[in-house]
Amino acid sequence: MSRTQVLETVDEAVAGIEDGATVLVGGFGFAGMPFDLIDGLIRQGAKDLTIVSNNAGNGEVGLAALLQAGRVRKVICSFPRQTDSYVFDTLYRAGEVELKVVPQGNLAERMRAAGAGIGGFFCPTGVGTPLAEGKETREIDGRTYTLEYPIKGDVALISAHRADTLGNLVYHKTARNFGPVMATAATTTIVQVGGIVPVGTLDPEVIVTPGIYVDRVVRADARQYTVQGAR
Repeated sequence: MSRTQVLETVDEAVAGIEDGATVLVGGFGFAGMPFDLIDGLIRQGAKDLTIVSNNAGNGEVGLAALLQAGRVRKVICSFPRQTDSYVFDTLYRAGEVELKVVPQGNLAERMRAAGAGIGGFFCPTGVGTPLAEGKETREIDGRTYTLEYPIKGDVALISAHRADTLGNLVYHKTARNFGPVMATAATTTIVQVGGIVPVGTLDPEVIVTPGIYVDRVVRADARQYTVQGAR
Protein backbone atom coordinates (compact mmCIF):
# COMPACT_ATOMS: atom_id res chain seq x y z
CA MET A 1 0.00 0.00 0.00
CA SER A 2 1.34 3.44 -0.94
CA ARG A 3 2.38 5.82 1.83
CA THR A 4 1.97 8.77 -0.54
CA GLN A 5 -1.08 11.01 -0.20
CA VAL A 6 -2.41 12.42 -3.44
CA LEU A 7 -4.10 15.67 -2.42
CA GLU A 8 -6.51 18.00 -4.15
CA THR A 9 -5.17 21.38 -3.07
CA VAL A 10 -1.86 23.04 -2.27
CA ASP A 11 -3.22 24.20 1.07
CA GLU A 12 -3.88 20.59 2.06
CA ALA A 13 -0.37 19.66 0.96
CA VAL A 14 1.38 22.20 3.22
CA ALA A 15 -0.91 21.76 6.21
CA GLY A 16 0.82 20.98 9.49
CA ILE A 17 4.21 22.56 8.79
CA GLU A 18 5.23 23.84 12.20
CA ASP A 19 6.83 27.08 13.37
CA GLY A 20 10.61 26.71 13.57
CA ALA A 21 10.75 23.93 10.99
CA THR A 22 13.74 23.35 8.74
CA VAL A 23 12.39 23.41 5.19
CA LEU A 24 14.41 22.18 2.21
CA VAL A 25 13.28 24.04 -0.92
CA GLY A 26 14.21 22.75 -4.35
CA GLY A 27 15.15 24.88 -7.31
CA PHE A 28 18.09 26.57 -8.96
CA GLY A 29 16.88 30.11 -9.36
CA PHE A 30 13.49 29.72 -11.03
CA ALA A 31 14.26 26.26 -12.45
CA GLY A 32 12.43 23.66 -10.39
CA MET A 33 11.24 26.14 -7.77
CA PRO A 34 7.99 24.91 -6.10
CA PHE A 35 6.28 28.30 -6.35
CA ASP A 36 2.78 27.04 -5.57
CA LEU A 37 3.90 25.19 -2.45
CA ILE A 38 5.76 28.28 -1.22
CA ASP A 39 2.68 30.41 -1.82
CA GLY A 40 0.70 27.83 0.15
CA LEU A 41 3.23 27.97 2.97
CA ILE A 42 2.82 31.74 3.13
CA ARG A 43 -0.93 31.31 3.47
CA GLN A 44 -0.45 28.53 6.01
CA GLY A 45 1.42 30.90 8.32
CA ALA A 46 4.37 28.90 9.69
CA LYS A 47 7.11 31.25 10.92
CA ASP A 48 10.68 31.25 12.30
CA LEU A 49 11.61 28.87 9.51
CA THR A 50 15.10 27.75 8.54
CA ILE A 51 15.20 27.56 4.74
CA VAL A 52 17.75 25.38 2.95
CA SER A 53 18.01 26.13 -0.76
CA ASN A 54 20.53 26.91 -3.45
CA ASN A 55 19.52 30.58 -3.65
CA ALA A 56 17.96 33.13 -1.31
CA GLY A 57 15.12 34.16 -3.57
CA ASN A 58 14.56 36.07 -6.79
CA GLY A 59 12.54 39.22 -7.24
CA GLU A 60 9.47 39.13 -5.02
CA VAL A 61 8.17 35.64 -5.75
CA GLY A 62 8.91 32.19 -4.38
CA LEU A 63 11.44 32.25 -1.56
CA ALA A 64 11.68 36.03 -1.81
CA ALA A 65 7.96 36.29 -1.09
CA LEU A 66 8.35 33.99 1.93
CA LEU A 67 11.19 36.17 3.19
CA GLN A 68 9.23 39.34 2.54
CA ALA A 69 6.34 37.92 4.57
CA GLY A 70 8.66 37.73 7.59
CA ARG A 71 8.43 33.95 7.96
CA VAL A 72 12.14 33.09 7.72
CA ARG A 73 14.61 33.17 10.59
CA LYS A 74 17.64 31.65 8.85
CA VAL A 75 18.77 30.84 5.31
CA ILE A 76 21.30 28.12 4.48
CA CYS A 77 22.30 28.43 0.84
CA SER A 78 25.09 28.66 -1.72
CA PHE A 79 24.26 31.89 -3.55
CA PRO A 80 22.56 34.46 -1.31
CA ARG A 81 23.30 37.45 -3.54
CA GLN A 82 22.48 38.03 -7.17
CA THR A 83 21.06 40.90 -9.20
CA ASP A 84 17.47 40.28 -8.10
CA SER A 85 17.99 39.06 -4.52
CA TYR A 86 17.17 42.48 -3.06
CA VAL A 87 14.55 41.17 -0.61
CA PHE A 88 17.03 38.89 1.14
CA ASP A 89 19.80 41.50 0.92
CA THR A 90 17.65 44.13 2.64
CA LEU A 91 16.57 41.77 5.42
CA TYR A 92 20.09 40.49 6.00
CA ARG A 93 21.60 43.97 6.21
CA ALA A 94 18.90 44.93 8.70
CA GLY A 95 19.77 41.92 10.87
CA GLU A 96 16.33 40.39 10.38
CA VAL A 97 17.50 37.07 8.91
CA GLU A 98 20.54 34.87 9.59
CA LEU A 99 22.73 33.42 6.84
CA LYS A 100 24.86 30.30 6.61
CA VAL A 101 26.77 29.97 3.32
CA VAL A 102 27.55 26.43 2.18
CA PRO A 103 29.41 25.70 -1.08
CA GLN A 104 27.02 24.25 -3.63
CA GLY A 105 28.59 20.80 -3.88
CA ASN A 106 28.79 20.54 -0.11
CA LEU A 107 25.15 21.58 0.19
CA ALA A 108 24.01 18.81 -2.13
CA GLU A 109 26.30 16.21 -0.56
CA ARG A 110 25.28 17.11 2.99
CA MET A 111 21.65 16.50 2.10
CA ARG A 112 22.54 13.34 0.24
CA ALA A 113 24.39 12.14 3.34
CA ALA A 114 21.30 12.79 5.44
CA GLY A 115 19.21 10.69 3.08
CA ALA A 116 21.78 7.90 2.98
CA GLY A 117 22.18 7.73 6.75
CA ILE A 118 25.81 8.85 6.64
CA GLY A 119 26.97 10.54 9.84
CA GLY A 120 29.48 12.86 8.16
CA PHE A 121 32.14 13.07 5.47
CA PHE A 122 35.47 14.77 4.83
CA CYS A 123 35.64 17.27 1.97
CA PRO A 124 38.43 19.58 0.68
CA THR A 125 36.08 22.39 -0.35
CA GLY A 126 36.53 25.49 1.78
CA VAL A 127 39.79 24.42 3.41
CA GLY A 128 41.83 27.50 4.32
CA THR A 129 38.84 29.84 4.07
CA PRO A 130 36.45 31.27 6.67
CA LEU A 131 33.97 28.55 5.66
CA ALA A 132 36.20 25.98 7.37
CA GLU A 133 36.72 27.87 10.63
CA GLY A 134 35.92 25.80 13.70
CA LYS A 135 35.56 22.57 11.74
CA GLU A 136 37.50 19.38 12.35
CA THR A 137 40.23 18.81 9.76
CA ARG A 138 42.10 15.71 8.71
CA GLU A 139 44.95 15.06 6.31
CA ILE A 140 44.25 12.21 3.90
CA ASP A 141 46.84 11.21 1.29
CA GLY A 142 48.63 14.50 1.75
CA ARG A 143 45.56 16.69 1.34
CA THR A 144 43.62 18.55 4.04
CA TYR A 145 39.90 17.92 4.41
CA THR A 146 37.21 19.33 6.69
CA LEU A 147 34.47 17.33 8.37
CA GLU A 148 30.97 18.12 7.12
CA TYR A 149 27.75 16.95 8.75
CA PRO A 150 24.43 16.05 7.11
CA ILE A 151 21.68 18.61 6.59
CA LYS A 152 18.30 17.15 7.45
CA GLY A 153 14.93 18.76 6.89
CA ASP A 154 11.66 18.52 8.73
CA VAL A 155 9.99 19.19 5.39
CA ALA A 156 11.08 19.26 1.75
CA LEU A 157 9.14 21.30 -0.81
CA ILE A 158 10.05 20.27 -4.33
CA SER A 159 8.69 20.43 -7.86
CA ALA A 160 8.62 17.57 -10.36
CA HIS A 161 7.32 17.11 -13.89
CA ARG A 162 5.08 14.09 -13.32
CA ALA A 163 4.14 11.73 -10.51
CA ASP A 164 2.17 8.52 -10.48
CA THR A 165 -0.31 7.73 -7.74
CA LEU A 166 2.39 5.89 -5.77
CA GLY A 167 4.51 9.06 -5.64
CA ASN A 168 7.19 8.01 -8.12
CA LEU A 169 8.65 11.15 -9.72
CA VAL A 170 10.19 12.23 -12.99
CA TYR A 171 11.68 15.68 -13.56
CA HIS A 172 12.01 18.01 -16.53
CA LYS A 173 15.61 18.64 -17.56
CA THR A 174 17.48 21.03 -15.22
CA ALA A 175 14.43 21.42 -12.99
CA ARG A 176 15.71 18.17 -11.49
CA ASN A 177 18.58 19.96 -9.65
CA PHE A 178 18.19 19.59 -5.84
CA GLY A 179 14.82 17.84 -5.75
CA PRO A 180 16.07 14.23 -5.64
CA VAL A 181 18.49 14.71 -2.73
CA MET A 182 16.04 16.87 -0.79
CA ALA A 183 13.33 14.23 -1.13
CA THR A 184 15.53 11.73 0.68
CA ALA A 185 16.73 14.13 3.40
CA ALA A 186 13.41 15.29 4.87
CA THR A 187 11.02 13.72 7.33
CA THR A 188 8.08 14.85 5.17
CA THR A 189 8.47 15.39 1.42
CA ILE A 190 5.80 17.44 -0.35
CA VAL A 191 5.82 17.63 -4.14
CA GLN A 192 3.99 19.78 -6.65
CA VAL A 193 3.75 18.25 -10.11
CA GLY A 194 2.43 19.20 -13.50
CA GLY A 195 0.42 16.01 -13.75
CA ILE A 196 -0.46 12.83 -11.88
CA VAL A 197 -0.75 9.61 -13.88
CA PRO A 198 -1.85 6.05 -13.09
CA VAL A 199 0.67 3.52 -11.80
CA GLY A 200 2.45 1.84 -14.71
CA THR A 201 2.32 4.92 -16.93
CA LEU A 202 5.83 6.13 -16.07
CA ASP A 203 8.73 4.20 -17.53
CA PRO A 204 10.55 2.67 -14.54
CA GLU A 205 13.86 3.45 -16.23
CA VAL A 206 13.24 7.20 -16.05
CA ILE A 207 11.85 7.43 -12.52
CA VAL A 208 14.34 9.48 -10.50
CA THR A 209 12.71 9.69 -7.06
CA PRO A 210 10.96 6.52 -5.88
CA GLY A 211 7.64 7.01 -4.16
CA ILE A 212 9.01 5.63 -0.87
CA TYR A 213 10.55 9.08 -0.34
CA VAL A 214 7.39 11.04 -1.15
CA ASP A 215 4.69 11.77 1.42
CA ARG A 216 2.35 14.20 -0.34
CA VAL A 217 1.73 15.03 -3.99
CA VAL A 218 -0.47 17.76 -5.42
CA ARG A 219 -1.06 18.84 -8.98
CA ALA A 220 -0.27 22.51 -9.52
CA ASP A 221 -0.34 24.36 -12.81
CA ALA A 222 3.14 25.68 -13.54
CA ARG A 223 3.26 29.47 -13.71
CA GLN A 224 5.80 31.57 -15.53
CA TYR A 225 7.89 34.23 -13.81
CA THR A 226 10.11 36.86 -15.37
CA VAL A 227 13.68 37.40 -14.28
CA GLN A 228 12.56 40.58 -12.50
CA GLY A 229 10.08 38.56 -10.42
CA ALA A 230 6.86 39.87 -11.93
CA ARG A 231 3.99 37.45 -12.37
